Amino acid sequence: MPTPEDSPIPDDHSEEFLPEAPEEYRLNRYLASCGIDSRRKCDQLIQDGLVQVNGYACTDLSKKVSVEDFVKIDGKRVLPKEVKTIIFNKPRGCVCTKNDELQRDTIYEFIPPTLRHLNHVGRLDQDSEGLLVLTNDGDLAQRLAHPSLKVEKEYLVTTNQAYDNDVLDAFLRGVFIGKGMPRAKAKSVKRLSPRRMLITLETGMKRQIRMMCKALHLNVARLVRVRIGMIIDTGLEPGRWAELSEEDIQMLQTNPKEQSKGHRSTPVKTKKAARRNTPRAARSTPKNKSYKRRK
Repeated sequence: MPTPEDSPIPDDHSEEFLPEAPEEYRLNRYLASCGIDSRRKCDQLIQDGLVQVNGYACTDLSKKVSVEDFVKIDGKRVLPKEVKTIIFNKPRGCVCTKNDELQRDTIYEFIPPTLRHLNHVGRLDQDSEGLLVLTNDGDLAQRLAHPSLKVEKEYLVTTNQAYDNDVLDAFLRGVFIGKGMPRAKAKSVKRLSPRRMLITLETGMKRQIRMMCKALHLNVARLVRVRIGMIIDTGLEPGRWAELSEEDIQMLQTNPKEQSKGHRSTPVKTKKAARRNTPRAARSTPKNKSYKRRK
């Protein structure tokens, strides 16, 4: 008598018993997850014919691969690494690159060899400091860096001289920084002292804040990124790093719901109108306060 194990599998359920096909990824994403480099630089490796897939050189940027494919660079097979994301407090004087042609100090000299396959998301220039995300999660990197998703980055900026409110107005309206380039704008800006301000950006053009200040005849004496999304106070000393939890990663991608009251660019025509539209508690001129991280 046949047992249940001997019974044929019904045709309408046969797909349930088939092994799952391995997930496929675009080749540049696969290489980035292996810690080779950013997706953009992996695209260049593919176009240069330096990547082999199953024994053949591949220059097709749309090629999809899985862990079952043999993907090689310089004759060595590469495999995805465990997904990790860290936050790093970049000190002044080092650059965001894995190999610097000018032999300058890089951010990767501050993290252990086991994490040097992680790619930095965006960058801070050599003279800038503050929070920087490194990860081998390509999707997370795209979400944090892509301007359409408007993840906020906040900067504490100290200028070489005192500035007036016209500078803050210009930051909000947009500043012309070069021929053929869009006007650079800040989402919000807040005066902290005669020479310090807090600037929030949604976009990340290269050296944007420094170029905006230069266009307004100011030089940046110090620039520190103090917030990404809702990650603001890590308690890390410069040159230190910490691994982020899933909850932290969600906070990275989330902007604060309530914006601090920054400088308003809309001018008031008369002093009477200004007094009439100003709450009684706010009519006295507050003194400048030292910067404190928001909780």
